[in-house]
Amino acid sequence: MITTDVVQAGLLAIIPLLWWIHLLSFPALLVIVMAYGTAAVINGAAAMSFLPRLVQRRHLQRAHARVDGADAVAQSAGPALGGLLVSALGAPLAVLADAATYVISAITLSRIDVREPPPKTDTTARKLVLEIRAGVRWIYRGSGLTTLAIATHGWFLGNAVIGVVAAPYALATLNLTPFQFGLVGALGGIGAALGAAVTTRVGLLLGTGRTIIACHLITTASVLVMFAAGGASTTWTPVAVLGTGVGLYGLAMGMSNSHEMSFRQLLTPDELQARTNTTLRSLNRAVMVIAAPPAGLLADNWGIRPTLLVAAAVFAAVACGLALTPFRSVRAPA
Repeated sequence: MITTDVVQAGLLAIIPLLWWIHLLSFPALLVIVMAYGTAAVINGAAAMSFLPRLVQRRHLQRAHARVDGADAVAQSAGPALGGLLVSALGAPLAVLADAATYVISAITLSRIDVREPPPKTDTTARKLVLEIRAGVRWIYRGSGLTTLAIATHGWFLGNAVIGVVAAPYALATLNLTPFQFGLVGALGGIGAALGAAVTTRVGLLLGTGRTIIACHLITTASVLVMFAAGGASTTWTPVAVLGTGVGLYGLAMGMSNSHEMSFRQLLTPDELQARTNTTLRSLNRAVMVIAAPPAGLLADNWGIRPTLLVAAAVFAAVACGLALTPFRSVRAPA
């Protein structure tokens, strides 16, 4: 994690340097972004696997909920701060400020005193294909993660559709201003923070499985609320309705993630944590990459509002699918 933080800081710092010496170009930016994305994937997998080293397994859900809450606050404040920096310093120097945050992260991580056990098997010499195969085999064959993994793929499918149509729906269909669109996005962050704050209590009341199912139902309802924003007529009514939908969408994400992560990590042996996380992250993002172009074509040919109904149907199918399996009765420590 420390190494990838330093790498990401260095890559971001190259952008203002190239701008300063008049060598910044789209091909150069593309190479930097690709390298940055690779480091980010590695960092994300390591971060997911690191929390079980810091807290006892029975406290994983609470720990993930607190991390999610902090993330939601940061993601709500980040765009506003970024816009302020771009306005005050310009985009290249604002990127340099972003690079500094990774340096701070690396320094903070270096101060954490934790001893990581050596791997139980020598995985460094194994081929990448074998590593991927082992991760896939663990997830889909007898680990107990199969049902949740497939449901998560379904969620990412629906989320890909939302990601494609969200901006054009708000800015073109509803004619929101950039400021209004920013307010709507902030409500999503507030919803996520609220969801992370209440999710442990909800989990104790409903259990892990039913909490996750409830979150998918809330997500379905949130998309239907977004759809309803298209029927509003006054200037600020679409903002309020769309903001409510986005807030509910964030609420569901904030409530669900900690339960999904803790359930996955409770079932996964320590030596398979990184492999499992990396495999699922890769597959989930592959779903998004594959789903995004058809979602765009669907929006172009059918319209954005009907495409939102398709996303709602996907989320509803995920909720119903989980409700019809034994996963609904799962209750992990919270």
